[in-house]
Amino acid sequence: MKASNFRKMANRPNTRRKYIKGVPDSKVVKFTMGNPGRDFESTFTLISRKEGQIRHNALESARIAANRYLELHLGVENYVLKIIPYPHHVLRENRRLNVAQADRFQSGMRLAFGKSVGVAARVKRRKSIVKVGIMEKDRKVAEEALRRASHKLPIPCKIVMSKTRPNM
Repeated sequence: MKASNFRKMANRPNTRRKYIKGVPDSKVVKFTMGNPGRDFESTFTLISRKEGQIRHNALESARIAANRYLELHLGVENYVLKIIPYPHHVLRENRRLNVAQADRFQSGMRLAFGKSVGVAARVKRRKSIVKVGIMEKDRKVAEEALRRASHKLPIPCKIVMSKTRPNM
């Protein structure tokens, strides 16, 4: 199935891993990068404009894109990057055969619970996805890093700047 099939939140979240066999682990390796112990002057936040599901590989590619740009232009000690949502929701797929006489081999919608194909984070409208803490002089770098990260996500996002440092 295409990734766009998992974008909308159609059913209840399926998070009980002890009842589902073979759930793949999330590809998101780290949720906080940079220098989390330092205080920064301003915070840039990537906020969702619509509700939807973000798959774990999309979150990881957004993290890599933003972190690589920030690390290249600012160095590891001059920023903090945090991924907010955690992929809890287990995605399932009832695969169908696409061969001749496939109706003999499969049972259709009988026992159609499906196999686990990945995990996703459910994001509501106007919720934070990525936060970047930087000094005031580096605002263009942070905006570009979040812009690059937003291109990796399946839902539209906007960048918001705040002067004070909320709990990162």
